[in-house]
Amino acid sequence: MKHQRIAIIGAGTAGLAAAILLARQGHQITLFERAESLAPVGAGLLLQPAGLDAMAELGCLASIRQYGQRVDALYGCTTGGRAIMDVAYRDLGQGEQVAGLGVHRAALCHVLDEALADLPHERRFGCEVLSLGEASTGTMVAFRQQGQTSQEGFDGVLVANGSASTLRPRSLVRYDRQYPWGAMWLIRPLTDGLATFSKPLLQQRYQGAHRMLGMLPTGSVPGNGGQPMVSFFWSLPVADMAHWQQDDFPLEHWKKDVTDLWPELGPLVESIGSARDLLPATYRDVVLDHWGEGRIGVIGDAAHAMSPQLGQGANMALLDAVAMARALAECRRWEEVWPHFAGQRRGAIRFYQRMSWWLTPLFQSKLKGAAGLRDLVLPLSRQVPWLRRQMAETVAGRKQKWL
Repeated sequence: MKHQRIAIIGAGTAGLAAAILLARQGHQITLFERAESLAPVGAGLLLQPAGLDAMAELGCLASIRQYGQRVDALYGCTTGGRAIMDVAYRDLGQGEQVAGLGVHRAALCHVLDEALADLPHERRFGCEVLSLGEASTGTMVAFRQQGQTSQEGFDGVLVANGSASTLRPRSLVRYDRQYPWGAMWLIRPLTDGLATFSKPLLQQRYQGAHRMLGMLPTGSVPGNGGQPMVSFFWSLPVADMAHWQQDDFPLEHWKKDVTDLWPELGPLVESIGSARDLLPATYRDVVLDHWGEGRIGVIGDAAHAMSPQLGQGANMALLDAVAMARALAECRRWEEVWPHFAGQRRGAIRFYQRMSWWLTPLFQSKLKGAAGLRDLVLPLSRQVPWLRRQMAETVAGRKQKWL
C-alpha cells in the first residue's frame, strides 16, 4: 500500500520504531502520546542481538551503541555462589562480534525520536486517545487534548501504547492479567565502589525462587556527559509494593537483607536515602488471538506483554515494527496486512510467551520445589553443547519455534 494516513498510538519503542519505518515508506504518520514529552524516565533494559539487528534496519545501530554498554553473557548464581544461569552469546557460534547491549530506556527513546524527527510526520503529545471506531472509509480516533475532545479519521491505526492498553480491540484478546510479581528498581552512576558491576554481564542472585536481585550495566543517557550507569532490581510480589511507599517501611532492615545476599552491593544500598528512591515496575500477561482486524492493528507490549524474565520486551517491539513495515509494503489492502504480519511474527511471539510462562515461576514465585528444579536442570543443560546453543538462541531473541 502507498500513501496511507496512519495513526500510531503510543510513543514508546514500538510506536517510534513503526513511525520511522512507515514515514520512510511515504505514509502520512500521526503519532499520539498521552505524556507531554519524552521524559528521561524508565529502567535499564537489555537489547538482544535480534533487537540490534532491527536497530540496524532502522538506521539507529551506531547511535544506540554510543549510549549502550556491551553485555557478553547473562550470569546468575545462588547466594551460596553456585552458578545456575550462564548464557553466553559466544555460544551462538558467531564470534566476539555478537553481544547484547545494556541501555537506559530513555536513551533508546531518544535515539528513535531523533531518527523520526528528520522525517515528515505529525506528533500530538499531551493527547489522550479515548476510543477507536470503524468507519466506512477508515478508522475514527477520538481523543482529548488541552481539555477539548475531538475525533479524526485515518486509513489505519496501530495501537502501541503498552501492556495496560485499553484500546486493543476486545475481540482480539484471549488473555489479559497482571502478573503477580514485579520489581523495585533504580539506576545509579557506576562509581568506583561498584566496579565489579562494570563487567559486560547481566548479573543476578537467587535465594530460592522467592528472592531475586540483579544488576545490569546500562550505559549512559543523553545529557549526563557519558557517565556510565547501572540498573538494580529487587524482585517481589506486587501485593508488597504498597508498603514501599509508606513511612514505616523498614529500609535499614531491607538494606541489610540486600548486603547479606550480595555484599558487593554495599556502596549502592548506602546511596539509598528513602524507599521511594526505588520505583515499582509491574508486568502483564497479554495474549491476543490475532494482532489486527479491519484497519486496527496492535504491536509491542500492547500485543504480547509478558514477564521480563527473558528480557525480550524492547526487542519484540522493534521486531514488530519491522514486520509491520514489511506487511504494509507488500500488501495492497488492510485486510491482507494482519495475516502477513502474523506470518512473520506468530512463531516468535508464541514461543516467547510460552517460555516466559514456564520459566518465570522458577525465578519469581513461592512454589515449593521450583528453585530445586531450576537449580538442577539449568546447570545440567550447560553440559550439553546443543542445549547451550538453544539457550543462547532463546536469549538472543532469534527463536521462532522449539526445534
